[in-house]
Amino acid sequence: MSTPLFSSQQPPKSLCILRLSAIGDVTHALAVVQEIARYYPECKITWIVGKIEYALLAGLTQMPQVQFVVFDKKAGWRGVLKLWKQLKNQRFDALLNMQTAVRSSLISLGIKAKYKIGFGEKRRREGQGLFVNQYVEDPENPHVLDGFMAFAHKIGVAKFEPSWQLVIPETAKSAVEKWQVSDRVNLMISPCSSKVEKDWLAERYAEVASYALQHNINVILSGSPAPREMEMCEKITALCREKSGLSPRNACGKTSLTELTALISGADLLLAPDSGPAHIATMVGTPVIGLYAYHNPKRTAPYHNLSNVISVYEQNVQKEYHRASSKLPWATKLKGKNLMAEIQVEDVLNKMRELGFIQ
Repeated sequence: MSTPLFSSQQPPKSLCILRLSAIGDVTHALAVVQEIARYYPECKITWIVGKIEYALLAGLTQMPQVQFVVFDKKAGWRGVLKLWKQLKNQRFDALLNMQTAVRSSLISLGIKAKYKIGFGEKRRREGQGLFVNQYVEDPENPHVLDGFMAFAHKIGVAKFEPSWQLVIPETAKSAVEKWQVSDRVNLMISPCSSKVEKDWLAERYAEVASYALQHNINVILSGSPAPREMEMCEKITALCREKSGLSPRNACGKTSLTELTALISGADLLLAPDSGPAHIATMVGTPVIGLYAYHNPKRTAPYHNLSNVISVYEQNVQKEYHRASSKLPWATKLKGKNLMAEIQVEDVLNKMRELGFIQ
């Protein structure tokens, strides 16, 4: 094990965190940044983060030790130059480049730091090794969050169990009360991920929702205002009416990120595919049933809910590669068609029974 770059006796005075996106990964990074801030209370931390992701962090955290620098990916090179100009008079003890994308590596060129730290050999991608002068050690656990925690260990932070300190505004809690029922179980379904292929079937979400509604469970649908997500939730709602004559409460497109977090926080259970809301649920302590097929859930599933995952990933790894996922590159994504269709309604209902939400 390599010697940490800093210690409590010789702490860093300033650090720069580079993690722009996405929502789920930023929730992972938040646990690490908060732990670094606790361990080095006098250290000034600058976090370069994406515009959308900043909206989540700004609405939920109070971290006077952390200065956010917001980067708009749509601004292209003008955005990069603006960021460099903003940071030109700052020099950091270390840059923690927690994103392997080429864009992040290019951004790092304009950041002055004694140490520029990147991922270890197994997780390093897109030429990141050309832009850093220090590497973290690859953790044994394949999860993304463990990879982020390795950055904290590299700068001398003692091993820790990830946790989150959040402040959900009362205004956000009040805004979502209309979808919640205080005297019934609240099942929240966030049906869409960032890619269509990772979404489960609308018909099967509707079967689960209808079953829950018939058992006096309040069902809430959520999602962004994106047309695909709005259409998915509308379809699930219509199918529920056909199947049971009952309707879920459709909050899709009607919440900000902060309000979505409040809604998830007030739910008793979340059902979701590989998506940001699943990680928000872990962040606020709401149990999650995660649905996985294309990415290894040991790497990307909700951190504290790995035992609740319903996955067909491993069986399809065997079909595509004829070996276990542990023998493949860390970020291996499957190429099969319609793999999510292999997850059955009864798989989800059985997990809900196991967790005690239905009989």
